[in-house]
Amino acid sequence: MAIEDQAEHLNQAITHGTALPTLSVPGLDLAPNEVAHADVMCGTARYYATHTVVPPEAGYYEVHPAFGRRWMPNRRLNARRHREAEAAAQLQWRDHDTARVLLTSVGLRLCPSGTALWLPFDHSLLTGITNGATAGEVVLSYSSCPPLLLVGPWADLLADTIRRLLS
Repeated sequence: MAIEDQAEHLNQAITHGTALPTLSVPGLDLAPNEVAHADVMCGTARYYATHTVVPPEAGYYEVHPAFGRRWMPNRRLNARRHREAEAAAQLQWRDHDTARVLLTSVGLRLCPSGTALWLPFDHSLLTGITNGATAGEVVLSYSSCPPLLLVGPWADLLADTIRRLLS
C-alpha cells in the first residue's frame, strides 16, 4: 500500500472509529495474532545519560634550574575539559537516526537505517505518549527503556493510532 494511502486509511479509521487497516510486511515475521497497521520512515532518538569520560590531565613539563624537570598541570584546561565531559554525559537526546517504523497491534518495531535488526517497543510497556515541542514530534515513554522520540510527518498519526490501539 502506498504511503499516502496508509495515511488516508489510518485517518479514516481514527476519525470514524472503524477497524484499522492491515498490511503485509515483507522482511519481518510477525508473531501469531500480530497485525501490522503502518510501515513508515521516521527520525528517531533516545533520551538517556552516559558515564562521564574524564579526559587525561593536561599540562606540560617545565625544566626549572633549581627543581629540575617537573610536571605542571594546566588547571584551566583541565577544568574546562571536565565541565565539557560532564555536560556531554547529561541526559539528552542521543542516537539520532532514520528508521523504518512498523506499527503493529503488539507494538512498534524499528529497523534503523543501514541495519537488518528490528528493535521491539511493545505497547504493554508503554507508560506515556507526549506530543513534542513542535508538530511532527512525539515522545513515547516506556517502563523498561529510555524514552523514544519519533520525528517526521508520520509521528502525530502514529501517536493517534497507538492511543486508539490502547483504548
